[in-house]
This record gives sequence, structure tokens and C-alpha cells, in this order.
Amino acid sequence: MIKIYTDAATKGNPGPTGLGVVIIANHEQIQLSAPAELQMMDNHHGEFAAAQFGFKYLSDHFSKNETVLFYTDSRILSDAIGKNYTKHYQNELNKLNDLLQNFTTVVTQWIPEQQNHGAHNLANQALRKIK
Repeated sequence: MIKIYTDAATKGNPGPTGLGVVIIANHEQIQLSAPAELQMMDNHHGEFAAAQFGFKYLSDHFSKNETVLFYTDSRILSDAIGKNYTKHYQNELNKLNDLLQNFTTVVTQWIPEQQNHGAHNLANQALRKIK
């Protein structure tokens, strides 16, 4: 079983965006941070980008037979995955769904921001590196 936490940090709306991911697998923690590819975006687009970034890493490094517990503090993201629909972010959801399909089981759960500090701090680190 793999646990993944993702978050985005945006300065402005839209503005530069950093992505943060914490993965817990095999009793080890993997921390990832990077500027978003499209650095100027709003926070909601950033949340989808962070999830895509994290699941791309999982797809490249883990078996598709893994059960993945996905945690996000974005209601829009968690609701979109649960409903498989979002009014304003359907392209981003479609890209994420392509990555989610690489795994047999993905359970998505919304968590309060206070429980997502690791990914949040990594997203802010990435944001500070953007010039």
C-alpha cells in the first residue's frame, strides 16, 4: 500500500505555482517538489498539477498492482475525482484520470490543510525557487 499527499502553492491568482508531494511506501518517505510546468496558474489548476506530478512519479516507480491512498486538502480535486466530473477543470481531471488508471485501486480522501503540512511545505519550497 502506498500513501500519497499532494499540494500546490500559488503566489497570486493566477501566479507562479509550486508543487509538493509526499509518498509513503515500504516504510520509506519520498519527498518531491518542483515548479509547475505552466508556472502561471491559479491554485485550483495547481492542485490538479500537483496530483498529476505525484501520480506520474508513482506510475514510473511502482507496480500497477499497488493500492494507493491519495490524500488532498483540495475539495475541488477530491470531489472531481469522486464524481469523475468538474465544471471548470475537466481537461486536468482527464489527464489525472489517465494516471490514476495505472493502478488497480486508488482511494481518494479529502483531509484538512493541517494534516497536509508535508506536501504544503514542499510546494512552498518549490514556489520560493521560482524566479
